[in-house]
Amino acid sequence: MNQSRAKLWTKDFIVVSSINFLLILIFYLLMVTIAVYAVSEYEASTSEAGLITGIFIIGTLIGRLFIGRPMDVIGRKKTLFVGLALFTLTTSLYYVNFGLTFLLINRFLHGLTLGIASTAAGTIVAQIIPMSRKGEGIGYFSMSSTLATAIGPFIGIYMSQHTSFQVIFGFCLALGIISLLTTFFLYVPATEKVIKNEETKGFKLSNFVEPKTLPIAFIILTVAFCYSGVLSFINFYAIKIELVETASFFFIVYAVAILISRPVTGRLLDIKGANYIMYPAFIIFGVGMLLLSVANNSFTFLLAGVLIGLGFGNMQSTTQAVAVKLTPPHRMGLATSTFFIFLDAGLGFGPYLLGFIIPFTGYSLLYVILGALVLLTIVPYFLLHGRKEKANLATE
Repeated sequence: MNQSRAKLWTKDFIVVSSINFLLILIFYLLMVTIAVYAVSEYEASTSEAGLITGIFIIGTLIGRLFIGRPMDVIGRKKTLFVGLALFTLTTSLYYVNFGLTFLLINRFLHGLTLGIASTAAGTIVAQIIPMSRKGEGIGYFSMSSTLATAIGPFIGIYMSQHTSFQVIFGFCLALGIISLLTTFFLYVPATEKVIKNEETKGFKLSNFVEPKTLPIAFIILTVAFCYSGVLSFINFYAIKIELVETASFFFIVYAVAILISRPVTGRLLDIKGANYIMYPAFIIFGVGMLLLSVANNSFTFLLAGVLIGLGFGNMQSTTQAVAVKLTPPHRMGLATSTFFIFLDAGLGFGPYLLGFIIPFTGYSLLYVILGALVLLTIVPYFLLHGRKEKANLATE
Protein backbone atom coordinates (compact mmCIF):
# COMPACT_ATOMS: atom_id res chain seq x y z
CA MET A 1 0.00 0.00 0.00
CA ASN A 2 2.90 2.35 0.66
CA GLN A 3 3.98 2.09 -2.95
CA SER A 4 0.52 3.16 -4.12
CA ARG A 5 0.95 6.41 -2.21
CA ALA A 6 4.45 7.06 -3.58
CA LYS A 7 5.10 10.79 -3.94
CA LEU A 8 4.46 12.20 -7.41
CA TRP A 9 4.81 15.98 -7.06
CA THR A 10 8.52 16.06 -6.27
CA LYS A 11 10.83 18.99 -7.01
CA ASP A 12 12.34 17.12 -9.96
CA PHE A 13 8.92 16.27 -11.44
CA ILE A 14 7.90 19.95 -11.27
CA VAL A 15 11.23 21.10 -12.77
CA VAL A 16 11.04 18.72 -15.76
CA SER A 17 7.37 19.59 -16.37
CA SER A 18 8.22 23.31 -16.30
CA ILE A 19 11.07 22.82 -18.79
CA ASN A 20 8.75 20.89 -21.11
CA PHE A 21 6.10 23.62 -20.81
CA LEU A 22 8.59 26.34 -21.82
CA LEU A 23 9.93 24.31 -24.76
CA ILE A 24 6.48 23.60 -26.22
CA LEU A 25 5.37 27.20 -25.55
CA ILE A 26 8.27 28.57 -27.62
CA PHE A 27 7.56 26.01 -30.35
CA TYR A 28 3.89 26.97 -30.74
CA LEU A 29 4.50 30.70 -30.24
CA LEU A 30 6.91 30.71 -33.19
CA MET A 31 4.75 28.35 -35.26
CA VAL A 32 2.01 30.99 -35.51
CA THR A 33 4.36 33.95 -36.13
CA ILE A 34 7.35 32.75 -38.17
CA ALA A 35 5.51 32.54 -41.52
CA VAL A 36 4.38 36.16 -41.20
CA TYR A 37 7.95 37.13 -40.25
CA ALA A 38 9.36 35.34 -43.32
CA VAL A 39 6.91 37.12 -45.63
CA SER A 40 7.30 40.60 -44.11
CA GLU A 41 11.07 40.58 -43.50
CA TYR A 42 12.34 38.36 -46.33
CA GLU A 43 9.52 38.74 -48.88
CA ALA A 44 9.08 34.97 -48.89
CA SER A 45 6.41 33.40 -51.06
CA THR A 46 3.52 31.51 -49.47
CA SER A 47 5.13 28.14 -50.20
CA GLU A 48 8.49 29.34 -48.82
CA ALA A 49 6.78 30.60 -45.67
CA GLY A 50 5.07 27.22 -45.31
CA LEU A 51 8.44 25.47 -45.66
CA ILE A 52 9.97 27.79 -43.04
CA THR A 53 7.18 26.77 -40.66
CA GLY A 54 7.13 23.05 -41.45
CA ILE A 55 10.86 22.27 -41.63
CA PHE A 56 10.97 22.74 -37.86
CA ILE A 57 8.91 19.57 -37.40
CA ILE A 58 11.21 17.64 -39.78
CA GLY A 59 14.16 18.74 -37.63
CA THR A 60 12.31 17.63 -34.50
CA LEU A 61 11.65 14.18 -35.99
CA ILE A 62 15.32 13.70 -36.91
CA GLY A 63 16.44 14.89 -33.48
CA ARG A 64 14.16 12.36 -31.80
CA LEU A 65 15.21 9.55 -34.14
CA PHE A 66 18.94 9.85 -33.44
CA ILE A 67 18.98 10.87 -29.75
CA GLY A 68 17.12 7.89 -28.22
CA ARG A 69 20.13 5.53 -28.25
CA PRO A 70 22.94 8.00 -27.36
CA MET A 71 20.85 9.42 -24.48
CA ASP A 72 20.82 6.08 -22.68
CA VAL A 73 24.61 5.91 -23.08
CA ILE A 74 25.79 9.46 -22.26
CA GLY A 75 23.15 10.19 -19.63
CA ARG A 76 19.69 11.75 -19.63
CA LYS A 77 20.40 14.95 -17.68
CA LYS A 78 23.50 15.68 -19.78
CA THR A 79 21.43 15.15 -22.94
CA LEU A 80 18.75 17.52 -21.64
CA PHE A 81 21.32 20.19 -20.76
CA VAL A 82 23.09 19.99 -24.15
CA GLY A 83 19.75 20.00 -25.98
CA LEU A 84 18.54 23.07 -24.06
CA ALA A 85 21.86 24.89 -24.58
CA LEU A 86 21.67 24.31 -28.35
CA PHE A 87 17.95 25.14 -28.37
CA THR A 88 18.68 28.48 -26.68
CA LEU A 89 21.57 29.17 -29.07
CA THR A 90 19.44 28.56 -32.16
CA THR A 91 16.67 30.72 -30.64
CA SER A 92 19.18 33.61 -30.44
CA LEU A 93 20.06 33.15 -34.13
CA TYR A 94 16.65 34.48 -35.19
CA TYR A 95 18.20 37.90 -34.57
CA VAL A 96 20.78 37.26 -37.32
CA ASN A 97 19.68 38.31 -40.81
CA PHE A 98 21.71 36.33 -43.35
CA GLY A 99 18.85 35.75 -45.75
CA LEU A 100 16.04 33.27 -46.22
CA THR A 101 18.31 30.23 -46.62
CA PHE A 102 19.95 30.92 -43.25
CA LEU A 103 16.51 31.27 -41.63
CA LEU A 104 15.46 27.93 -43.18
CA ILE A 105 18.61 26.18 -41.87
CA ASN A 106 18.18 27.70 -38.43
CA ARG A 107 14.55 26.60 -38.26
CA PHE A 108 15.67 23.05 -39.07
CA LEU A 109 18.39 23.16 -36.39
CA HIS A 110 15.96 24.71 -33.89
CA GLY A 111 13.58 21.81 -34.46
CA LEU A 112 16.47 19.32 -34.16
CA THR A 113 17.41 20.72 -30.74
CA LEU A 114 13.78 20.69 -29.58
CA GLY A 115 13.62 17.01 -30.54
CA ILE A 116 16.71 16.30 -28.41
CA ALA A 117 15.64 18.37 -25.38
CA SER A 118 11.96 17.36 -25.27
CA THR A 119 12.76 13.66 -25.74
CA ALA A 120 15.23 13.88 -22.85
CA ALA A 121 12.60 15.64 -20.69
CA GLY A 122 9.99 12.98 -21.51
CA THR A 123 12.44 10.18 -20.71
CA ILE A 124 13.55 11.73 -17.41
CA VAL A 125 9.98 12.24 -16.23
CA ALA A 126 9.11 8.61 -17.11
CA GLN A 127 12.11 7.53 -15.04
CA ILE A 128 11.38 9.61 -11.91
CA ILE A 129 7.62 8.90 -11.70
CA PRO A 130 6.86 6.01 -9.29
CA MET A 131 5.76 2.89 -11.19
CA SER A 132 2.49 2.69 -9.25
CA ARG A 133 1.55 6.20 -10.45
CA LYS A 134 3.04 6.05 -13.97
CA GLY A 135 -0.21 6.73 -15.83
CA GLU A 136 -1.25 9.52 -13.47
CA GLY A 137 2.22 11.11 -13.56
CA ILE A 138 2.61 11.05 -17.34
CA GLY A 139 -0.93 12.42 -17.58
CA TYR A 140 0.02 15.43 -15.45
CA PHE A 141 3.34 15.85 -17.29
CA SER A 142 1.63 15.90 -20.68
CA MET A 143 -0.71 18.60 -19.34
CA SER A 144 2.31 20.91 -19.51
CA SER A 145 2.31 20.35 -23.28
CA THR A 146 -1.47 20.79 -23.44
CA LEU A 147 -1.31 24.15 -21.66
CA ALA A 148 1.55 25.27 -23.91
CA THR A 149 -0.37 24.36 -27.08
CA ALA A 150 -3.22 26.63 -25.94
CA ILE A 151 -1.18 29.50 -24.43
CA GLY A 152 1.66 29.57 -27.01
CA PRO A 153 -0.45 30.48 -30.07
CA PHE A 154 -2.45 32.99 -28.00
CA ILE A 155 0.72 34.82 -26.84
CA GLY A 156 2.23 34.62 -30.32
CA ILE A 157 -0.79 36.16 -32.05
CA TYR A 158 -1.16 38.82 -29.32
CA MET A 159 2.53 39.81 -29.50
CA SER A 160 2.53 39.91 -33.31
CA GLN A 161 -0.33 42.42 -33.16
CA HIS A 162 1.20 44.61 -30.43
CA THR A 163 5.01 44.30 -30.62
CA SER A 164 7.88 43.79 -33.08
CA PHE A 165 9.39 40.47 -34.14
CA GLN A 166 12.58 41.44 -32.29
CA VAL A 167 10.59 41.57 -29.04
CA ILE A 168 9.00 38.19 -29.83
CA PHE A 169 12.43 36.63 -30.40
CA GLY A 170 13.73 38.27 -27.23
CA PHE A 171 10.84 36.81 -25.24
CA CYS A 172 11.51 33.32 -26.65
CA LEU A 173 15.24 33.68 -25.91
CA ALA A 174 14.48 34.68 -22.30
CA LEU A 175 12.25 31.60 -21.88
CA GLY A 176 15.00 29.42 -23.39
CA ILE A 177 17.58 30.77 -20.93
CA ILE A 178 15.20 30.18 -18.01
CA SER A 179 14.63 26.56 -19.10
CA LEU A 180 18.42 26.06 -19.38
CA LEU A 181 19.12 27.51 -15.93
CA THR A 182 16.33 25.39 -14.44
CA THR A 183 18.29 22.18 -15.23
CA PHE A 184 20.76 23.05 -12.43
CA PHE A 185 17.97 22.33 -9.93
CA LEU A 186 17.26 18.90 -11.45
CA TYR A 187 18.50 15.61 -10.01
CA VAL A 188 18.25 12.53 -12.22
CA PRO A 189 19.18 9.17 -10.63
CA ALA A 190 21.71 7.12 -12.57
CA THR A 191 20.34 4.13 -14.47
CA GLU A 192 21.95 0.74 -14.86
CA LYS A 193 24.16 0.42 -17.91
CA VAL A 194 22.85 -2.92 -19.19
CA ILE A 195 23.40 -2.28 -22.87
CA LYS A 196 25.03 -5.39 -24.33
CA ASN A 197 27.82 -5.25 -26.89
CA GLU A 198 25.87 -7.29 -29.42
CA GLU A 199 23.06 -4.74 -29.26
CA THR A 200 25.33 -1.96 -30.52
CA LYS A 201 27.09 -3.85 -33.33
CA GLY A 202 26.24 -2.90 -36.89
CA PHE A 203 23.19 -1.08 -38.19
CA LYS A 204 20.05 -2.31 -36.47
CA LEU A 205 16.56 -0.84 -36.40
CA SER A 206 16.48 -1.49 -32.63
CA ASN A 207 19.35 1.00 -32.22
CA PHE A 208 17.02 3.78 -33.38
CA VAL A 209 13.54 2.71 -32.26
CA GLU A 210 12.17 0.51 -29.47
CA PRO A 211 10.40 -2.51 -31.06
CA LYS A 212 8.13 -3.06 -28.02
CA THR A 213 6.79 0.48 -28.45
CA LEU A 214 5.94 0.14 -32.16
CA PRO A 215 2.41 -1.33 -31.81
CA ILE A 216 1.12 1.50 -29.58
CA ALA A 217 3.17 4.02 -31.61
CA PHE A 218 1.24 2.96 -34.74
CA ILE A 219 -2.02 3.77 -32.92
CA ILE A 220 -0.85 7.26 -31.92
CA LEU A 221 0.38 7.83 -35.49
CA THR A 222 -3.11 7.10 -36.84
CA VAL A 223 -5.10 9.18 -34.35
CA ALA A 224 -2.55 12.05 -34.53
CA PHE A 225 -2.98 12.02 -38.31
CA CYS A 226 -6.74 12.46 -37.76
CA TYR A 227 -6.20 15.22 -35.20
CA SER A 228 -3.84 17.09 -37.56
CA GLY A 229 -6.88 17.78 -39.73
CA VAL A 230 -8.31 19.77 -36.83
CA LEU A 231 -5.06 21.43 -35.81
CA SER A 232 -4.23 22.71 -39.29
CA PHE A 233 -7.58 23.38 -40.95
CA ILE A 234 -9.97 24.43 -38.17
CA ASN A 235 -9.51 28.14 -38.95
CA PHE A 236 -10.22 27.62 -42.65
CA TYR A 237 -13.27 25.56 -41.76
CA ALA A 238 -14.46 28.25 -39.31
CA ILE A 239 -14.25 30.87 -42.06
CA LYS A 240 -16.31 28.66 -44.35
CA ILE A 241 -19.07 28.11 -41.77
CA GLU A 242 -18.85 31.73 -40.53
CA LEU A 243 -17.72 30.97 -36.98
CA VAL A 244 -14.39 32.85 -37.04
CA GLU A 245 -14.81 34.50 -33.63
CA THR A 246 -15.79 31.19 -32.03
CA ALA A 247 -12.73 29.47 -33.54
CA SER A 248 -10.38 31.43 -31.26
CA PHE A 249 -11.94 29.60 -28.28
CA PHE A 250 -11.78 26.12 -29.83
CA PHE A 251 -8.37 25.17 -28.44
CA ILE A 252 -9.16 26.85 -25.11
CA VAL A 253 -12.14 24.51 -24.48
CA TYR A 254 -10.03 21.65 -25.90
CA ALA A 255 -7.34 22.35 -23.28
CA VAL A 256 -9.85 22.86 -20.44
CA ALA A 257 -11.51 19.50 -21.22
CA ILE A 258 -8.13 17.77 -20.93
CA LEU A 259 -7.15 19.64 -17.75
CA ILE A 260 -10.40 18.68 -16.02
CA SER A 261 -10.36 15.03 -17.11
CA ARG A 262 -6.63 14.23 -16.82
CA PRO A 263 -6.47 13.72 -13.02
CA VAL A 264 -9.32 11.18 -13.28
CA THR A 265 -8.10 9.37 -16.39
CA GLY A 266 -4.49 9.23 -15.18
CA ARG A 267 -5.49 7.55 -11.91
CA LEU A 268 -7.92 5.24 -13.72
CA LEU A 269 -5.10 4.17 -16.06
CA ASP A 270 -2.96 3.06 -13.12
CA ILE A 271 -5.80 1.20 -11.41
CA LYS A 272 -7.71 -0.36 -14.33
CA GLY A 273 -5.33 -0.23 -17.31
CA ALA A 274 -5.25 1.47 -20.71
CA ASN A 275 -8.37 -0.18 -22.17
CA TYR A 276 -10.62 1.66 -19.70
CA ILE A 277 -9.37 4.95 -21.19
CA MET A 278 -8.73 4.05 -24.81
CA TYR A 279 -12.00 2.42 -25.89
CA PRO A 280 -14.22 5.28 -24.61
CA ALA A 281 -11.67 7.81 -25.96
CA PHE A 282 -11.90 6.32 -29.49
CA ILE A 283 -15.69 6.72 -29.41
CA ILE A 284 -15.62 10.24 -27.88
CA PHE A 285 -12.94 11.43 -30.34
CA GLY A 286 -14.78 9.92 -33.32
CA VAL A 287 -18.12 11.45 -32.28
CA GLY A 288 -16.38 14.79 -31.74
CA MET A 289 -15.05 14.74 -35.32
CA LEU A 290 -18.45 13.79 -36.73
CA LEU A 291 -20.08 16.57 -34.68
CA LEU A 292 -17.52 19.04 -36.00
CA SER A 293 -18.44 18.07 -39.57
CA VAL A 294 -22.05 19.21 -39.05
CA ALA A 295 -21.36 22.22 -36.77
CA ASN A 296 -23.40 25.26 -37.80
CA ASN A 297 -23.44 27.23 -34.55
CA SER A 298 -21.02 28.17 -31.76
CA PHE A 299 -22.35 25.67 -29.23
CA THR A 300 -21.96 22.66 -31.53
CA PHE A 301 -18.55 23.87 -32.70
CA LEU A 302 -17.19 24.24 -29.15
CA LEU A 303 -18.84 21.02 -27.95
CA ALA A 304 -16.91 19.24 -30.69
CA GLY A 305 -13.75 20.85 -29.25
CA VAL A 306 -14.58 19.48 -25.79
CA LEU A 307 -15.17 15.95 -27.13
CA ILE A 308 -12.01 16.00 -29.26
CA GLY A 309 -10.05 17.16 -26.19
CA LEU A 310 -11.51 14.37 -24.03
CA GLY A 311 -10.78 11.85 -26.79
CA PHE A 312 -7.45 12.66 -28.42
CA GLY A 313 -6.03 14.51 -25.41
CA ASN A 314 -6.38 11.49 -23.15
CA MET A 315 -5.29 9.08 -25.88
CA GLN A 316 -2.02 10.96 -26.17
CA SER A 317 -1.07 10.64 -22.49
CA THR A 318 -2.38 7.06 -22.20
CA THR A 319 -0.42 5.76 -25.18
CA GLN A 320 2.73 7.50 -23.91
CA ALA A 321 2.30 5.79 -20.52
CA VAL A 322 1.80 2.43 -22.26
CA ALA A 323 4.94 2.97 -24.36
CA VAL A 324 7.21 3.44 -21.32
CA LYS A 325 5.49 0.76 -19.22
CA LEU A 326 6.20 -1.88 -21.87
CA THR A 327 9.91 -1.04 -22.01
CA PRO A 328 12.91 -2.06 -19.85
CA PRO A 329 14.28 0.94 -17.86
CA HIS A 330 17.58 1.04 -19.78
CA ARG A 331 15.70 1.48 -23.10
CA MET A 332 13.26 4.10 -21.84
CA GLY A 333 14.99 6.81 -23.88
CA LEU A 334 14.42 4.88 -27.09
CA ALA A 335 10.81 4.16 -26.11
CA THR A 336 10.12 7.85 -25.52
CA SER A 337 11.79 8.97 -28.74
CA THR A 338 9.96 6.25 -30.72
CA PHE A 339 6.61 7.35 -29.32
CA PHE A 340 7.18 11.01 -30.16
CA ILE A 341 8.55 10.22 -33.63
CA PHE A 342 5.23 8.58 -34.52
CA LEU A 343 3.19 11.30 -32.79
CA ASP A 344 5.08 14.08 -34.59
CA ALA A 345 4.90 12.23 -37.90
CA GLY A 346 1.12 12.08 -37.65
CA LEU A 347 0.80 15.74 -36.69
CA GLY A 348 3.52 16.94 -39.08
CA PHE A 349 2.83 15.03 -42.29
CA GLY A 350 -0.94 14.78 -41.82
CA PRO A 351 -1.73 18.32 -43.03
CA TYR A 352 0.47 17.84 -46.10
CA LEU A 353 -1.30 14.60 -47.11
CA LEU A 354 -4.78 15.85 -46.21
CA GLY A 355 -4.13 18.94 -48.31
CA PHE A 356 -4.33 16.73 -51.40
CA ILE A 357 -7.83 15.41 -50.63
CA ILE A 358 -9.48 18.59 -49.33
CA PRO A 359 -10.08 19.96 -52.87
CA PHE A 360 -12.16 16.83 -53.53
CA THR A 361 -13.93 16.46 -50.18
CA GLY A 362 -14.21 19.91 -48.63
CA TYR A 363 -13.82 20.31 -44.86
CA SER A 364 -17.12 18.80 -43.67
CA LEU A 365 -16.64 15.52 -45.52
CA LEU A 366 -12.97 15.49 -44.47
CA TYR A 367 -14.01 15.47 -40.79
CA VAL A 368 -16.55 12.71 -41.48
CA ILE A 369 -13.81 10.58 -43.05
CA LEU A 370 -11.37 11.29 -40.22
CA GLY A 371 -14.04 10.59 -37.60
CA ALA A 372 -14.76 7.24 -39.24
CA LEU A 373 -11.02 6.47 -39.35
CA VAL A 374 -10.75 7.16 -35.61
CA LEU A 375 -13.59 4.70 -34.90
CA LEU A 376 -12.09 2.07 -37.22
CA THR A 377 -8.75 2.33 -35.40
CA ILE A 378 -10.40 0.52 -32.47
CA VAL A 379 -9.78 -2.72 -34.43
CA PRO A 380 -5.98 -2.39 -34.82
CA TYR A 381 -5.77 -1.12 -31.21
CA PHE A 382 -7.49 -4.30 -30.01
CA LEU A 383 -5.25 -6.51 -32.14
CA LEU A 384 -1.97 -4.71 -31.35
CA HIS A 385 -2.45 -3.94 -27.66
CA GLY A 386 -5.97 -4.09 -26.23
CA ARG A 387 -6.25 -7.88 -26.05
CA LYS A 388 -2.84 -8.07 -24.30
CA GLU A 389 -3.71 -5.44 -21.70
CA LYS A 390 -4.92 -7.87 -18.99
CA ALA A 391 -1.77 -9.92 -19.34
CA ASN A 392 0.33 -6.76 -19.04
CA LEU A 393 -1.53 -5.72 -15.88
CA ALA A 394 -1.05 -9.16 -14.36
CA THR A 395 2.74 -9.00 -14.79
CA GLU A 396 3.12 -5.55 -13.18
